[in-house]
Amino acid sequence: MSNNTDDVRIGSARPLITPWVLADELPISERAVATVDSGRRSIERIMSAKDPRLLVIAGPCSVHDPEALLEFARGFQLACAELDDAIYPVLRVYFEKPRTVMGWKGLINDPDLDGSFHINRGLHLARKVLLDVAEMGLASASEFLDTTFGQYYAELVSFGAIGARTVESQIHRELASGLSMPVGFKNGTNGEIGVAIDAIRSASHSHWFPSLTKEGTPAILQSTGNAHGYLILRGGSQTGPNYGPEAVQAAAVALADAQLTPSLIVDCSHGNSAKDPRKQAQVVSSLCEQMQTGQRAIRGVMLESHLLEGNQPLGDGTGLVYGRSVTDACLSLEDTVPLLQQLAAAVRMQNQ
Repeated sequence: MSNNTDDVRIGSARPLITPWVLADELPISERAVATVDSGRRSIERIMSAKDPRLLVIAGPCSVHDPEALLEFARGFQLACAELDDAIYPVLRVYFEKPRTVMGWKGLINDPDLDGSFHINRGLHLARKVLLDVAEMGLASASEFLDTTFGQYYAELVSFGAIGARTVESQIHRELASGLSMPVGFKNGTNGEIGVAIDAIRSASHSHWFPSLTKEGTPAILQSTGNAHGYLILRGGSQTGPNYGPEAVQAAAVALADAQLTPSLIVDCSHGNSAKDPRKQAQVVSSLCEQMQTGQRAIRGVMLESHLLEGNQPLGDGTGLVYGRSVTDACLSLEDTVPLLQQLAAAVRMQNQ
C-alpha cells in the first residue's frame, strides 16, 4: 500500500552540513574568542549602566556582499576609534531577512542572490564573515530568525536580536533563553512594547526545547535562562515612532514596573524613521537631546548604514552597485560618521 499522506508538499531535499563540520572547516581563533567575549561583557555592562558609554550597533539592513560589509566594518571601526571613551561600536551583521510575504531571505538562504538557495554555501559565508569581523577586533550583532542556524555561528556573535515579527513566538523566547550573549527584543510591528517585555521575562527563565546539537543530532535542550534581555524600540504601524521623550520614559517605567532594568536601545530606522534613511538623523538628534537633559534609560542605538546611501532592487543579482543595500534603504557611511560624533558628544556631556 503506497503512502500518500507523508510530505505531499515537499518537492525535494538536500543534505545540510552539520555545525560541527562547519566549525571544523572554519575554526574560531583565540583572537576571535577574545573579541566576542569582550564584546558580550562590554554590552552587558553598558546595558546594566555599569559602563557609561553608549552602545552603537550600525551596519547594513542585511548582508548581501561580504566584501562590501568588511569594507564598511573597517570604516566604521576607524570612525569610532577616536570616540571610544563615549561609544562602544558593534557591527550589524544580519544574515536572515524576515519577509511579510515573499522576497530575498538573506545571505544564508540564498547566497548567490538568484533563487538557487545554496544554504550550505550561505552558512559557510556567514561564519567566515563573522570570523573576519572578530579578527578585526570588532564585535558583531545578528538577528536569530531560524531557530537552528544559530548553532552554526552563535559563538561568534556578541549581541543577538529577536525581531518584531518573532518577538511573540514562544520558540524564539526559548531560543533566547539559551543564547550565550545578551539579546535585544524589538517591540511588535504594531509598536506594542508589552510583547517585548513579556519576551524578556520569558527568556530569563529556564526552558526545555527541541533543537540540534553541534553534531547535527536532533535533541531536547534545557536552557538556564538569559538574564541579559533588553527592549529595543523600533516604532510601529499603529503607534508610529516611539523614540520621543514621552515614549522613551513610558518604556523605562514599563520595564521598571516589570522589575526589569530600565535600560533600552532605540532603533533609529524602521518604524522610527518611516524607512527613510535620512530621518535617522532626526532620531539621533532627539536621543542626544534626551540624554543631555537627564534621560538615563537610553543605553544604545541602532543605525542602518552602508557604504552608499539608499537601496537598489535585487533583480537577478547581477549588475548591482557595490556597497548599496538590496533590502531596506541605509544611510551612507559618510553621513553616519557625523551622527556617531553627535552621539559621542551627548554621552560626554551626560557624563560630566
